[in-house]
Amino acid sequence: MFGTVVVGVGIAGLARIRDLMNPMPSSPSEHLKLLGFVSRRSFGSINEAKQISLEDALRSMEIHAAFISTENRSHEETIRMFLEAGKHVLVEYPMALSAKAAHELWEMAEQKDKVLHVEHIELLTEEYKQLKKEVAGKDLVKGTLHFTGSVLDEKKAGFPAFSGIARLTWLIDLFGDLTVTSATREEQKDKNYSRMTVHFQTANKKPLTWIEERGPGMRREKKINFCFTSGCLENFPQAPRSAVGLFMQDQNLFAKKLLGQVSKEELAAEKWRILRCLDLAETIQQHCEQPEKICS
Repeated sequence: MFGTVVVGVGIAGLARIRDLMNPMPSSPSEHLKLLGFVSRRSFGSINEAKQISLEDALRSMEIHAAFISTENRSHEETIRMFLEAGKHVLVEYPMALSAKAAHELWEMAEQKDKVLHVEHIELLTEEYKQLKKEVAGKDLVKGTLHFTGSVLDEKKAGFPAFSGIARLTWLIDLFGDLTVTSATREEQKDKNYSRMTVHFQTANKKPLTWIEERGPGMRREKKINFCFTSGCLENFPQAPRSAVGLFMQDQNLFAKKLLGQVSKEELAAEKWRILRCLDLAETIQQHCEQPEKICS
């Protein structure tokens, strides 16, 4: 059994507490035991899970793994603390708000022989699984992924290339390695509006565009337009509803890693994808933050 603690009790943290307390029968998650949660707010207990201090969570010999569900800006520091304390870590994406920090943390986990698992539930949705099947084996001509959503507090969530890394993960997972050819960002601060536009090239020099747009009252929605030599895909394929929740699927994957049930090849491919996406996110941010060239 692996004793666990949940750090942060927002929407994701509460889902983690629920799933740890009700593991799927005969699943790897049955090897995880919730021993408490950490929060800056005072709760006492949640669904019979007791609140403990961060210091106790780090010190406890009974806690082997931490589920980090805090705001994005504190992921790096919290991961570092738990790895230094000799704990395995599951963290919600993005694992850090800089590529350098992400590489350092991964190296640290490897040196300490600990599992560092980054949640990417966007790859576990039935919608995405169907899309991946639809795209498999087709030759891309060009494509666009356009995301809209409500306003995020950038001080907490990070630059849009990091807070929106789920979209970047989709593109890398679907089409392989990408190169940033340009990236710009339009902001209307008085209206709390932001639109980031990124242009990529695939390894085969095919163009892909990612648009991340946020503003007050904007519906959370993804639109695709992927054109292949065989035709265009403009709507998501119909997908059945999954019997297993996304956080539970992710929790099972983490437990499998703790139990040594995931192959080295799968772990290496996942590490490459996560760190590559964070490298690209940083490149995108640098492009967007470059002062505009003034041509005389």
